[in-house]
Amino acid sequence: MTSSFVIIGAGLAGAKAAEALRDKGFDGKITIVGDERHLPYERPPLSKDYLAGNTDAESFQVHDAAWYAEKNVELRQGVKATAIARDEKQVRLDDGTSLGYDKLLLATGASPRVLPDTAGIHYLRRIEDSDRLRELFGTAAKLVVVGGGWIGLEATAAARQAGVEVTVVEALELPLITALGRQVAPVFADLHRAHGVDLRLGVQVEHISNGGQGKRIRLGDGSVLEADAVLAGIGAKPNVELAEAAGLRVDNGVVTDASLRTSDPDIFAAGDVANAYHPFLGKHLRVEHWANALNQPAVAAGGMLGQEESYDELPYFFTDQYDLGMEYLGTIEGHDRVVFRGDVAGREFIAFWLKENRVLAGMNVNVWDVTDPIKALIRSGKAVDPERLADPGVPLEDLA
Repeated sequence: MTSSFVIIGAGLAGAKAAEALRDKGFDGKITIVGDERHLPYERPPLSKDYLAGNTDAESFQVHDAAWYAEKNVELRQGVKATAIARDEKQVRLDDGTSLGYDKLLLATGASPRVLPDTAGIHYLRRIEDSDRLRELFGTAAKLVVVGGGWIGLEATAAARQAGVEVTVVEALELPLITALGRQVAPVFADLHRAHGVDLRLGVQVEHISNGGQGKRIRLGDGSVLEADAVLAGIGAKPNVELAEAAGLRVDNGVVTDASLRTSDPDIFAAGDVANAYHPFLGKHLRVEHWANALNQPAVAAGGMLGQEESYDELPYFFTDQYDLGMEYLGTIEGHDRVVFRGDVAGREFIAFWLKENRVLAGMNVNVWDVTDPIKALIRSGKAVDPERLADPGVPLEDLA
């Protein structure tokens, strides 16, 4: 009897899982279920090149339509999974049909957190969101961005480059302070100020109302902002509703082991929704970045086929804002110092987060082809000399 594998979620993780299953020799039935009507695509361009109008949607599709036909992968577009009946091994769909499965992968991703005053507020998660924002950049004079995280700042950069005035409202004292810490986050605050962005830091939005043709945004310090539109980038929440209703273990995502297997041995999870045990870091970790959606599915596919694999790639992400390009590896949690190598003021440097002189994470800004030695430094677990680490004349390979 032919095995049937179902993948819920038609984004990057879902498409890469189907690809990995075929590459690993699975010749059974594969069905991908997704509520979007687009072919599976990568999301980073939505706040970067696509939003800036520098690329088209076809360029970041995971595969073209012909690939799914050639690989005999059924793609159920515009259909939402409503329930998982684990006892029957069935997935219920909102078109009234059901899919039986031998193995199931949850690649349901995450959804933007919403503001209480949500009517008429823009969010950025899907192609349509990016299309609306790009159109807005052609007509709006002023934009307020609520949230100084990666999405908010990337959209801010695109808006400024389109000539829109932007005010960023961030509740914490610095943009990206949670991700980068107090010593490195000012790099991005300074970058945006240098490009004319009005940063309102350490203040929250109290109320958003319609004011004439635009929006009135009242802040906690009593000030009022007028804007043509508001974009909220206040984080995302994992789409765990299906898993929770099915009785799977859920805690800041769908909890999995290192092989991405959930509390049900026949159900796996990958991408933004997975809170996976990381064997190198020794803890569970949920990472909302492209690299996980790209790389985790191959491990999940192996597990679905009965192979023993584990996912231990270091957290990785990148950003492009104005003339700044950056890559980041590792996690800063527990760091006790930061070491800079290069020209911080000129935004051409590497930052290292250390704990007891062991490198936990590294971020290269406008410095390229250094991710491998940074990764080696982190994985070695060895103490380094901070002075040599800060010296551009000492090859990183020598330190690892």
